[in-house]
Amino acid sequence: MQDYQELQEFEETGSRDEVVSGAVSQIVFMNDENGYSVVRLTSPDGEEVTATGCIPNVAIGEELTLTGKWVVHPSYGEQFNADGFERSLPTTARGIAEYLGSGLIKGVGPKLAARIAKEFGDDTFRTLLDEPEKLAGLRGVTLQKAREIGRQFQEQSEMRQLMDFLSENGLPLELTARLYKRMGTAAVPALTANPFLLCDDYYKVDFHVADNLAASLGLPSLAPERIEAGLVYTMTANLDNGHTFIPVYKVRRAAAALLSTEDIAVTDEVLEEGVCRLAERGEFVRETLRGKDVVYLHALHEAETYLADYLARMAEMNYEYDFDVDELMHALEMDSDVSYAPLQREAIAAAAKNGVVILTGGPGTGKTTAVRGMLRMFEALGLNVVLAAPTGRAAKRLSELCGMEAKTIHRLLEAGYHNGGQLGFQRSRTNPLECDAVVLDEVSMIDIRLMQALVDALPHGARLVLVGDADQLPPVGPGNFLRDAIGSGRVPTIQLTEIFRQARESDIVLNAHAINQGKLPVASGADGDFFIMKKNDSAGIIETVAGLCSVRLPRHYGFSPSQIQVLTPSRRQGAGTAQLNRTLQETLNPPGEDKPEKRFGDTIFRTGDRVMQVRNNYDIVWERMDGSESGCGMFNGDVGEIVQLFPSLECLTVRFDDKLATYTYDMLSELELAYAMTVHKAQGSEFDAVVVALSPGINPRLLTRNILYTAITRAKKLLVIVGSPDVMRAAIENDKIGRRYSALKIRLKGGTL
Repeated sequence: MQDYQELQEFEETGSRDEVVSGAVSQIVFMNDENGYSVVRLTSPDGEEVTATGCIPNVAIGEELTLTGKWVVHPSYGEQFNADGFERSLPTTARGIAEYLGSGLIKGVGPKLAARIAKEFGDDTFRTLLDEPEKLAGLRGVTLQKAREIGRQFQEQSEMRQLMDFLSENGLPLELTARLYKRMGTAAVPALTANPFLLCDDYYKVDFHVADNLAASLGLPSLAPERIEAGLVYTMTANLDNGHTFIPVYKVRRAAAALLSTEDIAVTDEVLEEGVCRLAERGEFVRETLRGKDVVYLHALHEAETYLADYLARMAEMNYEYDFDVDELMHALEMDSDVSYAPLQREAIAAAAKNGVVILTGGPGTGKTTAVRGMLRMFEALGLNVVLAAPTGRAAKRLSELCGMEAKTIHRLLEAGYHNGGQLGFQRSRTNPLECDAVVLDEVSMIDIRLMQALVDALPHGARLVLVGDADQLPPVGPGNFLRDAIGSGRVPTIQLTEIFRQARESDIVLNAHAINQGKLPVASGADGDFFIMKKNDSAGIIETVAGLCSVRLPRHYGFSPSQIQVLTPSRRQGAGTAQLNRTLQETLNPPGEDKPEKRFGDTIFRTGDRVMQVRNNYDIVWERMDGSESGCGMFNGDVGEIVQLFPSLECLTVRFDDKLATYTYDMLSELELAYAMTVHKAQGSEFDAVVVALSPGINPRLLTRNILYTAITRAKKLLVIVGSPDVMRAAIENDKIGRRYSALKIRLKGGTL
């Protein structure tokens, strides 16, 4: 369908707002998400008018009074562009019949609508609301059907009032169904009294949007509802920095900056009262940690204490056998023609004997071999084992390395909408996983909320093996679970340190370890796998990266562009993903007559583009390419390729490995180009060839040793660093890990908090 919302080329024919009235005779276009509509009105004198604008949930027969301007569209001619509207129900028998028969109410078609309008006339709508049973006197209408028609009409009326309220106040119309489901007729009065109800996890409206609504409705700046919402927003915003708690004085300081206005300063006393109220209601948890007054969001306090208790209990659990585990391991070695190194043997034995064990180590130290040995040991013990990882790519890699299915944590826990539409996991302590052991890879990526959900779903007595590299980047979410668990000294941990002979032949592996020790990498010779190309300006870096991906690596090393991944620490600074993706798209997938494309904001999406899903979305429907399975849910970091784009249907299809998912144009904020991605987004994935762009101008906070180490360890066969030697040196010298407020390590160590 022609995108009616692209109206930038209008020529206004009037300068002041005018008024147009009429009954809706045709709905040309309507976007259910944002309310944008194109309708045809019949004015009282019979004139036909085309009107456009935000007119949500419009229905045929409805009478509208629009304010706005007359404009001339280059393709569609003169139209009325509405910036405001009032609606009223039709009053004529014909209008009432058209309105009721427009599909608004299931089971009421044009013929029944006409009979209702004829029977009740201008009393029709009152009858539907107050005495729907009277419809049972009409032919073909039972008492049950009459009541159902009345119920639907009342629900439609209430939802339209709610949509009008949202539209008038600039709020997203997709909130309508959730608000009505939870509050019903009380939604508008409740939001008028407290707009900050919209800021909870169910509605997810930004604090600033709710604050603007509160100001327009006259809510006082020092209203308790506003103070509490500002405090919760301040705490929630700190999740992005990885904190599980915040010192109270910092919360007050940040909230004061957020909530104070030109006229009113929000004092510490007011904020302290707000913190106390939230703590009394259980939304905050306040504690003294090492003499400091700190505050948690309730969910994070629960996750941290739950995990500390679980790890402490499982660390004490030992399994006894009536046979020698070492002898069994020797038999497994003979059977599989593998000889385990001492630390690998220790790790395999620990997995057999302990309730929880951590296996850590850098590249080339044999983590995969040790995990395979654990799986053989579990099989010999008759245990049912499941494998999991935080991302789809990490799960796929784990599956390939171990020769058995691995699932994402979300898929393992059966993420989705349950219990009346609430988002969550189907698997929990009341519906645990059916297994005896879980092997979890890439644990450094997992925040404490997701880890709590996994642990909560483990059956009693199930073993847990945690595999990861603590020197990689910490999780994007709150906490630093793997590093804290290792640092506590409470959880049995085996750190593999020996670089095996085959791995020592890779300069990628050797240089990764060198960087991790604060040493500069050494470039390979012509036949090696690690190269450094010195470029000191962003433009030169971008040009060189494009040449590597399009010509040099395919021609000289046989890599197809799809096997090459460009990584950079930054999104927009220097040679960031934004600049790199524009250039790489033009180089690797230029426009063509056979390549439909769609502009969305600053991005052009084109058939053949590599794209990434940038947030978890449990509603996106996918289907296996062979048709064997379908399901819902695409997750942050999933990478695919646009295989089809349908301008007439306003949608495109993306292939994610062996799954196909369709995105309508209004869902394109879920995607971004992925020829280049940040190092954070690449964590958990491996690529045949990796090109790392290091340019001047990148925020020093993003130039750290663990970011560069993580980037390099994404490469399997070839690594090229393109950039400034000074920038690379600065990153290697910066071994500071951003401070995260977390008490998991303290709780595990025991003693005084």
